[in-house]
Amino acid sequence: MTAAAPSAVSRIAVVTGASSGIGAATARQLAAAGYRVVLTARRKDRIEALAEELTAAGHSATAYALDVTDRAAVDEFATAFRTIGVLVNNAGGALGADPVATGDPEDWRRMYETNVLGTLNITQALLPALTASGDGTVVVVSSTAGHGTYEGGGGYVAAKHAEHVLAETLRLEIVGTPVRVVEIAPGMVKTEEFALTRFGGDTAKAAKVYEGVAEPLTADDVADAITWAVTRPSHVNVDLLVVRPRAQASNTKVHRDL
Repeated sequence: MTAAAPSAVSRIAVVTGASSGIGAATARQLAAAGYRVVLTARRKDRIEALAEELTAAGHSATAYALDVTDRAAVDEFATAFRTIGVLVNNAGGALGADPVATGDPEDWRRMYETNVLGTLNITQALLPALTASGDGTVVVVSSTAGHGTYEGGGGYVAAKHAEHVLAETLRLEIVGTPVRVVEIAPGMVKTEEFALTRFGGDTAKAAKVYEGVAEPLTADDVADAITWAVTRPSHVNVDLLVVRPRAQASNTKVHRDL
């Protein structure tokens, strides 16, 4: 099925965490699909460079430095829009892989704030504009961690379970309005920063995550799934799409050629 072109009233797509990885790839693909993309992230230099890249390619892109955990800043950002068509909640991430018994509460707090409260903040702030478009879509980029547990993942798993429930509950609460709620739950995705950030810049630990896995998912793979879901006809809601590499059967079952 070919992608549906965005309507005039729903051409704006806001992407959080657009400075790298899945967020940047999603911004590129939505721009190519005809959306006017608004790139948000804390790292202003990166999103400005991406906006310049997209503009040079003939697309419409704007960069806006934003920390989604700062509610006052999010509310101010939202005043710029009367209507938007798409919100992609991608900002988030993992910190550490310690067991529950010794996990750092500060890491847990930061993961909850970015993955859950950040998604809550921007979704609440932009929901009126999404509704006003008459054809809005909220995308929550969660994780397979939000649907299963694994040792050493307690804090991240807890945050992603909460993000999954946020999306599921929102869908129930706004049914009957012209807004879809889509959850994309990726499994093992190899990006330049995810594992490196999780392990505090330890390149050896980061590399170990993907050791022996010939083809983990890429950021483009996930962005393709997001763009596909967003561009379905308005009456089609992709409630939940779990995307894993072929080598990964579950969070704890991965084929490795070692």
